[in-house]
Amino acid sequence: MACAAPNTAKKIATVVKAANVKVESYWPALYAKLLEKRSVEDLLSSLLDLGVLLSHSLLEHASINSPSQLLRQPIICDNFLEGLKCVVRDLRAQGSEKMAGATAVDVPEPAAANGGACCHAAKGPGYATPLEAMEKGPREKLIYVTCVYNGTGINKPDYLATVDLDPNSPTYSQVIHRLPVTHIGDELHHSGWNSCSSCHGDPSAKRRFLILPSLLSGRVYVVDTATDPRAPALHKVVQAEDIAEKTGLGFPHTSHCLASGDIMISCLGDKEGNAAGNGFLLLDSEFNVKGRWEKPGHSPLFGYDFWYQPRHKTMISSTWGAPAAFRTGFNLQHVQDGLYGRHLHVYDWPGGELKQTLDLGDTGLLPLEVRFLHDPSKDTGYVGCALTSNMVAIDVKPLNVRNWILPEMPGLITDFVISLDDRYLYLVNWLHGDIRQYNIEDPAKPVLAGQVWVGGLLQKGSDVVYVTDDGQEEQYNVPQVKGHRLRGGPQMIQLSLDGKRIYVTNSLFSRWDEQFYGDDLVKKGSHMLQIDVDTEKGGLAINPNFFVDFSKEPDGPALAHEMRYPGGDCTSDIWI
Repeated sequence: MACAAPNTAKKIATVVKAANVKVESYWPALYAKLLEKRSVEDLLSSLLDLGVLLSHSLLEHASINSPSQLLRQPIICDNFLEGLKCVVRDLRAQGSEKMAGATAVDVPEPAAANGGACCHAAKGPGYATPLEAMEKGPREKLIYVTCVYNGTGINKPDYLATVDLDPNSPTYSQVIHRLPVTHIGDELHHSGWNSCSSCHGDPSAKRRFLILPSLLSGRVYVVDTATDPRAPALHKVVQAEDIAEKTGLGFPHTSHCLASGDIMISCLGDKEGNAAGNGFLLLDSEFNVKGRWEKPGHSPLFGYDFWYQPRHKTMISSTWGAPAAFRTGFNLQHVQDGLYGRHLHVYDWPGGELKQTLDLGDTGLLPLEVRFLHDPSKDTGYVGCALTSNMVAIDVKPLNVRNWILPEMPGLITDFVISLDDRYLYLVNWLHGDIRQYNIEDPAKPVLAGQVWVGGLLQKGSDVVYVTDDGQEEQYNVPQVKGHRLRGGPQMIQLSLDGKRIYVTNSLFSRWDEQFYGDDLVKKGSHMLQIDVDTEKGGLAINPNFFVDFSKEPDGPALAHEMRYPGGDCTSDIWI
């Protein structure tokens, strides 16, 4: 129904009522007055802060004792904030007119307290909650894989592979499409979406474009996956020169979409490879360079991954090392020279102010992937420290070895994922060669629930052996899959929405692949496996019928890295 802006107080009161929150009658009118003083664009840009302000005021006048208690009541929080977003979305339709005066505003009825639809039942991308994604999300049928020729001796562009995951398809476990990028030497690495579940409340948002940062060249490729999901097409290239000129940033790595519609990408250095120039790149919804996300003077010491948890107004970033060091291969002296990270950076979200730098010490060297629990009300997260191979309450002991470059071999935790119900954590040890499943129902006391070997330097037939406490030389049994010996070690993993399948590739970074696994990986190429997961009792097992062989690619063996489902996954989507 249509109403004039002075009736905004009635609409706010309706939203509050739908949230099952009791407040004194004068509060909606006060907030309506606040709205009169602000432009639509100003409101849109600071909606989260406004929502937090409203929520905290409600706390003072409702039968709720603390912010954490409010966050544990998703019906209240979701319906209230979604209702507020509905008001703002309808105001957006009026252009840039002020909220004051006699402007006509068509405000839809807010969601019912049982979680009914808001904004005319329209929804944005992804799912309302992690559990909804787990329970209602479809089984994966396609996956996009970044594939690298850089560093292999094959003078071809890297490409994005589409792999068929449908067991009922005649092309199951095969690459069905390849999209080459425009240049040679990019080193495609990680990827993210233009829009994900953080935009679920915005019906105008669409998960359409996959963002492909190029770690070495500095370019960012934008790929249209919606027009034909089985055959993605290149949409736009953000050139490294444009990024460097406007921000000074280079070596882009992790990409996450923001609820605002912007895309945020961590960059590991300046264009020369110095860590001191690192920070966070912002692209707008049309993939134009907006600038840096962090405030001036608030850049981290090193860059790598990041994850934000809006309800706690916090973002955490991790630290790999200086590009000038890692791009030439791993050198232990560079660690001693301070060219690799050992810190976590704690930022105010979404403000971009660096609040704290946590020194993890000698037991926290090379902290790479960082993840919060998926439940947005939770304040717990994990980081995997690669070189020292440990996480909070998880410690992968180095093994005494012979016939290797060092007397001890770390597991080298290079990736981990958390199931959407926050029950299990899965990690990989790239050098040891195993994938592990931990029950984290008590986040501070993870319990090993499953383990499977899928490669590594210590498998039978390798020159390298580990030495037991009683001095015996041992190696691990690693099975063949469809007649293929497993090369390299487990590196990137992706978990199905229902938590029952893990997909795994084996390339870390072309120069490091060559250094640690040599021609066996770089010249023979990668493979991709699928691991079956027992989510009831715990346990992991290799699917003997799934093997994607990247050694047989048309242009020669390729190195496979990051994986994404077209509909999102547990490492791309963040809930707010």
